[in-house]
Amino acid sequence: MSVPEQLRYSEEHEWVAGLGPAGSEAEDGIVTVGITAHAADALGEIVYLELQPSEGDTVEAGEVCGEIESTKSVSDLYSPVSGEITAINSAVVDEPKVINDDPYGEGWIFKVRISDEPGDLLDAEAYDKLTEES
Repeated sequence: MSVPEQLRYSEEHEWVAGLGPAGSEAEDGIVTVGITAHAADALGEIVYLELQPSEGDTVEAGEVCGEIESTKSVSDLYSPVSGEITAINSAVVDEPKVINDDPYGEGWIFKVRISDEPGDLLDAEAYDKLTEES
């Protein structure tokens, strides 16, 4: 699966939608977060998703904010940005396999009103290079 050009990526394989060019702040300050197709493929079939923050809670970039369990392993979910959680995708909490089926669409995990400029997110080309090396 190709890496969508309009998204930004963390080295922990989360994606962020809604940031402008070169990581400029989102128009309304709210971005969408999910895990990449590369991560979903590596995990295998996702069977359980636990998010530690709830709507209204804050997350910090680089900190663990949940856990993803698959038929192969359990992995931490990291927030790629800092800010306040504005929405959680209850569809993926109820049916985590949606992340495998559509990681960049219906498989989004949460939305954040960002409080700080995201610093070290990768563009599609840099993320592509990172995943080729792993």
